[in-house]
Amino acid sequence: MAERANDGAEPVADDVRLEALRPPAGSRRARKRVGRGIGSGHGKTSGRGQKGLGARSGRGVPLGYQGGQMKVYMQQGKLRGPNRKMSMPMGPFRTHAIPVNVGRLGAFEAGSVVDPEALVARGLVKNNANRDWPVKILAKGDLDRALTVRAHAFSAGAKAKIEAAGGTAEVIGEEPSEA
Repeated sequence: MAERANDGAEPVADDVRLEALRPPAGSRRARKRVGRGIGSGHGKTSGRGQKGLGARSGRGVPLGYQGGQMKVYMQQGKLRGPNRKMSMPMGPFRTHAIPVNVGRLGAFEAGSVVDPEALVARGLVKNNANRDWPVKILAKGDLDRALTVRAHAFSAGAKAKIEAAGGTAEVIGEEPSEA
């Protein structure tokens, strides 16, 4: 093989053989041989310091460890998981409703119509203008007057108390049943 001109770089050897191949100078670094005496600079503790977690064998500091300070992921707010008996459903299956107890409906006059707008006007439902969550009437408390209550949902006990007082419970968004 003849030498080729390659623009001022060193000439290519005539004989390229597998056993003569070497990496470029400075591209490979010798491995760090630890524990080979104090003269090496990496003897005795082998670059691991004295005692502590970094000096022990096995895995080092756990992920997220902050030297005994509370870990960042443990500082975050805790949510009840979806897999416990009393937990709320999470994500897209979570339902929202604004609860109003029957006992709070005593603020209205007898014979009046109670709907979500009237509840907002009386201050029994707050901060629902942007959320537009449904209103559910629950059975806590007593009712002593006949009211026409219109809400998105009723508990069975609340419906029974409203009808026992001579009023009616109408579900919003549902056609009235003709019996």
